[in-house]
Amino acid sequence: MRKFKYYARKTHRYLGLIIGIQLLLWTIGGLYFSWTNIDEIHGDHLVNFPDTSVKVKTSFLAPVKALSLAGLNEEQNFEDIQLKKVLNKTYYRIRNGGSFVLVDAETGEKRKPLSESEAVSFAKELFKPDAEIKDIDYVTAQNIRDHWQYRGGPLPAWAVSFEHPSNSVIYISAEKGTFEKIRNKQWRIFDYLWMLHIMDFKDRDNINNIILRIFSVLSLITVISGFVLFYQSSRTLRKTKKYFKD
Repeated sequence: MRKFKYYARKTHRYLGLIIGIQLLLWTIGGLYFSWTNIDEIHGDHLVNFPDTSVKVKTSFLAPVKALSLAGLNEEQNFEDIQLKKVLNKTYYRIRNGGSFVLVDAETGEKRKPLSESEAVSFAKELFKPDAEIKDIDYVTAQNIRDHWQYRGGPLPAWAVSFEHPSNSVIYISAEKGTFEKIRNKQWRIFDYLWMLHIMDFKDRDNINNIILRIFSVLSLITVISGFVLFYQSSRTLRKTKKYFKD
């Protein structure tokens, strides 16, 4: 019994030392997540979301014709074709692999990706506060590491930063011509704490990673060993046990 007590105490002490910092980070992250407004973290209050509804007209080209003008046909592999509004005009948006083609729904003219001036104008319409443009960058696979907060978004894209206390950046897909994401100061804090919370230091979305699993098991062992030590050292429990024995 003495050996058991010794090892239980030692296990609890060293595990507490090893994972104590992570337990603190889990607690801090949990407090931030539960005390913040998720809509504000997403930046919804900073965006004038565009009207994406489309009114179909008889003057629109047939989808097969749009495919032909895009250099495709119905027998070729393409992911999908949809009617979408881009800068107040309606286009057939054709997804072929990882790229997008926009074909004017009425004229059949292929649209070029959004230019810098178009992206800036669109971003100003999207951003609710009255703020100046601080910076604009063209995001590609080559410089995506500089825009880690846009991970998972379609490329290429325009990143338009605003001179505002929220330090907001609006991301607009160049090929799709659509608003994709807004990232602000609150989101970056949330993202950093979430990374520490789930212990995925690369993609920040894998809650089944091996590091988290190991620390979860070690935390469980720490808690159990703490209960064991409490049971062994509690005078009240010993007196209660002795009382029932007698």
